[in-house]
Amino acid sequence: MKTLIVYYSLEGNTKYVAEKIAEQTGADLLCLEPEKAYPTGKVTKYLWGGKGAVMGDTPELKPYTADLSEYEMIVFGTPVWASTFTPPLRTFIKKHKDELKSKKIALFACSAGGSAEKCFANLQEELGCGEIAATLRLTDPAQRQREQNHSEIESFCKKMM
Repeated sequence: MKTLIVYYSLEGNTKYVAEKIAEQTGADLLCLEPEKAYPTGKVTKYLWGGKGAVMGDTPELKPYTADLSEYEMIVFGTPVWASTFTPPLRTFIKKHKDELKSKKIALFACSAGGSAEKCFANLQEELGCGEIAATLRLTDPAQRQREQNHSEIESFCKKMM
């Protein structure tokens, strides 16, 4: 099954997981980049990123190429911001909503702590899809590389296939 991983990563955690999933599945990667980058400073990151996530912002994205008709499965990856997914994913989903309806979907999220369940529920609602093939939540996986993370990623990959 041809798979595309669509993700946004501010600090590298989501990118790390996307690359690990791609290594195990042979999936293609699409990193979303907003035209105006989000700040990475501790306070400003939470203020601007969290506000944008809660308010449902849809930032302009840098140009990308992805023909969704080539893929049977789309895996979405996001950091958890204010208990939800990031605005760049919202922009992508809104642009491709009709194309995504026929795809098998899997979700993964990276957070500094706490639950990703609300994030997954919000993503599923935004996608307007029924069943999600697999979900994965990891805590700061790029900074805290542990054997458990690798086994959870491997299990996620098996579930989504």
